[in-house]
Amino acid sequence: QVQLVESGGGLVQPGGSLRLSCAASGFTSDDYAIAWFRQAPGKEREGVSCIRSSVAIASTYYADSVKGRFTISRDNDKNTFYLQMNSLKPEDTATYYCAAREPLCSLYYYTMDYWGKGTLVTVSS
Repeated sequence: QVQLVESGGGLVQPGGSLRLSCAASGFTSDDYAIAWFRQAPGKEREGVSCIRSSVAIASTYYADSVKGRFTISRDNDKNTFYLQMNSLKPEDTATYYCAAREPLCSLYYYTMDYWGKGTLVTVSS
């Protein structure tokens, strides 16, 4: 079955950087979408970024709140997806989840079929 395992969260100071990883396995297709979501306490789950697994598709998608600061990428050899987060702000504090669906990208949480357990990112001085 599909498994998504996040790693890389932690405590970072404002202005700092973190890179999250999502190890994906169990897909029967080589064309699926991986998205990052985040959820802060008391807030709705928010779509952050999305990328397709297919090497033929270069499109990436970002929420306005992270454009220019976050970069999504993939390593197809490792079936691993990354979210590089730069210029972090306290409002980026949340649990970050990796999610998947086939095949199109989406930043709407209710459209995703598979979820990881999340990794906590805390931005604080």
